[in-house]
Parts: sequence; structure tokens; C-alpha cells
Amino acid sequence: MAYIPNTDPERRAMLEAVGAVSLEELFAPIPADLRLQRPLNLPAAMGELELTAHMNRLAAANTSADGAVCFLGAGSYDHFVPSLCDFVGSRSEFSTAYTPYQPEASQGTLQAMFEYQTLVARLTGMDVSNASLYEGASAAAEAVLMALAATGRQQVVTAASVHPEYRQVLATYLANLDVQTATLPTPQGVVDPQELEAQLTPQTACVLVQHPNFFGALEPVERLAELAHRAGAVFIVAVDPISLGLLKPPGQYGADIVVAEGQSLGNPMSFGGPYLGIMACRQEFVRRMPGRLVGQTVDRHGRRCWVLTLQTREQHIRRHKATSNICTNQGLMALRAAVYLAAMGPEGLRRVASLCLQRAHYARQQLAARARLEPVFSAPTFKEFVVRVPGGQVERLLEAARQRGILAGVPLRRWYPQWQDCLLVAVTEKRTKAEIDRLVEVARMQTGKVAPAAGDRGSLGDGDQCEER
Repeated sequence: MAYIPNTDPERRAMLEAVGAVSLEELFAPIPADLRLQRPLNLPAAMGELELTAHMNRLAAANTSADGAVCFLGAGSYDHFVPSLCDFVGSRSEFSTAYTPYQPEASQGTLQAMFEYQTLVARLTGMDVSNASLYEGASAAAEAVLMALAATGRQQVVTAASVHPEYRQVLATYLANLDVQTATLPTPQGVVDPQELEAQLTPQTACVLVQHPNFFGALEPVERLAELAHRAGAVFIVAVDPISLGLLKPPGQYGADIVVAEGQSLGNPMSFGGPYLGIMACRQEFVRRMPGRLVGQTVDRHGRRCWVLTLQTREQHIRRHKATSNICTNQGLMALRAAVYLAAMGPEGLRRVASLCLQRAHYARQQLAARARLEPVFSAPTFKEFVVRVPGGQVERLLEAARQRGILAGVPLRRWYPQWQDCLLVAVTEKRTKAEIDRLVEVARMQTGKVAPAAGDRGSLGDGDQCEER
């Protein structure tokens, strides 16, 4: 935020321009009871040196993933960000055009969007990707709107294992539409296909699931896709992009629209944003995609170039035909994601996903064996899992871990009252065996569990030799 001081002569000139003698006269139309009748309670002005020191002290009060061992997840993850992402993303050609609105975007910006779209389409196994959306939650909601428009139906089925905040955003999107919603209960942490089959009707427009889901568990997506398609519904899947280094691409198990939060692809946690909404779909849905789509062509000299091929923006087409009011994209975040995917390549992404899987399973095993934090669900998991804290001492455990520089996880009670005593733990490729063992030891001290003999501590499995840093 910029601070622009106004001198007394400048204030007088502005008042004269609007025909007012004083500030009191300017604000006279505002009822007296709505105006503050006293000066603002602000401290004395500081010099630049004092102010800089003051702001640094305030910033130091924050606990970040850079200054703590982070096992937080629930949609925002402490993945490694290659320096190449920062280098390319900070170039002024990109950073000054991070939300390009107009079709006259530069060739460099258009090429970056095109490369991003190509990488996302290959990663997800889908036909086409747009140039990004705002974040994962709005991408999921926009996918539902696409399905409603494509099918002409009026029921949306969502799993309770989809990120609760995604479902809250979706509820806001649908609040004033004539649409029925149904939420599939997931007491075992994943969708029961029989439960889905019972909810499907001739009016079901789409089924929205997450894989891996909010609890980190893997859904029976092939069976769910089969049931959705049998009912004529669109199958929408929210994915973790990193998981696609190991898991089957959604396009291979029947997804029609794929959405994701792209923060894990070269973007820092940044205390919650800005993030990146990923969307890809089958070719038949391309004209219903929100946002923008960049295509490749040749110019009149036969040289390769790029063009904004599709933009279903209400300012560019008849308003009633606009698919969404989203008119731009997260260009800078998408650029960083493209740089990350290009730098990592298929083998690098597979290695990152494998490390997440190994380390998460090691942490889950050790928390159960040494600290009595039993896994709540039996379904296979990727990099997150839910554990139950004995005695419901979740806050006690979190505080004890915080005092030792560890962010131990996310309590589930915020969204799921039935799991008041449960903790969601995420383990990325950045977490070392020593850091996991520190978390286990803190948890063991809180639960009073006696540690097993040294020979019973387990291992990280294949690749153990290169796990320690």
C-alpha cells in the first residue's frame, strides 16, 4: 500500500474543484451519527528508520514454515521451491504483468501461458487446460458451474471428504441458483460407492470428489467415475498435482474435469496466498471453460507465435452467454508452476512424490507405534494422514510442538466436530527423518508412551541412504 501525503495547498485545490469550502462541508451529507467524532487513536509519527525497525519486529512475531519444522497441510504445503522459480518469476517482464487482462498480451506472456497449459494437460492426462484460475476452491466451484451448464441438470453431489473450504465456496456460488446439493458422508475417510449410487438421480449434473482427499486418503475413483457416467453425470476430480508423479492421471480413470490447487508447484505458502487454481477438461467442455485459453499458430512470416484463442469474458461476448465472471488468471503463479514442472521433469516429479509417500508413511507408522497416535482411517494415503490424539489433548500437543519449533498439524475440529480429537498431519519431501523423529518424540512425551527399543524404530524404506540431510 502506498502512502501519498497531501499538502494544505493541494487539499484546498481539491476542495475548490468540488465546490466545498472545508472538509467539514465536504462530509456534511454524511449523518453525524455515522461520523467519528474524535481523532483516530494513532501513535505519534515515526521516522523511516524507526518505522522499518518497528515493522521488522512485527514481522518477526509471525511463525513461518521457514523458521519452523512444518507438518501443516490441508491445502497449503511446505514443498521445496527451486531457486529457478524465484529467478524467472521475479523478472520484470512477468512480475509487472502478473494478472494480464486484455487480449493484447505480449508474446512472452502468451507463450508462458501456453507452456503452462501444455504441462498441465500432460500432467492430468486431459485434452485441454485453461491459463489458470484464482485458487483451488474457485476452480472447483467453476467446474461445477460448467457441469450444470453442460448437462442442463440441477443436482450436485459432493463428497464430505472434499476440502471443507472448497465446499463452502461452492455453497456460496450456488446460494442463489435453483440447484439441489447432496453431500456424501465419509465416516471411513473415503466415499462408499454404494452411497454414491443411492444419491444419483436423472437430475445429477456432476459428482465432485478429491483424490487424494482432504484426509490424505485415496478414493476409489475408477468405480466412482463409472457410477457417475452411468447416471449421465460429469465426473469432477480435485487432485494434488504432486501426487500425479505417482498416481494414475485423472484422464486415465474417467475424469471429465480436473481441478487443483497449484501452490505446491513452485509457489511458497506465503501465509495463505496468492495461490493458483488449475483446471483441465475433456475437449467437449472447452467452450464452457472460464478464464482464458492460449493457442499456438504462425504469423504472416511463418514464424511460431501465440494468440489468446478463447476468453469467455462477459466484456468480450454477450453477457448472458458468458460462462463465468472470471476474466483473468493467476499469470505469475502459473508461470512459476510451469517453471517448476519444466525444471523437475517427469523423473523429478516422480522422485518428489515418492519422497512424500515414503516419509509420510514412516511418520504415520512411528506416531502410531511410539506415541499412541493411531491412524483414524484405514484407506491408503499419499502425503497426509489423520491421527487420533489420546485423551483429546490436541491443543496440548500442538503447543508443546510449537515450543520446540514444530508445527505439528491441523486440528480437524474446525470443520469436523465428530473428530474433535484428531489431527491432520502432512509430510512433504522437505521433512527429514530427524525432523519426523523429533515430532514423534514430542508426541510421545505428551501421551506418556514409552519408546520402543532402538532396533524397533522402523525406517523410511527404499532410498533410506539419501533421506538424511
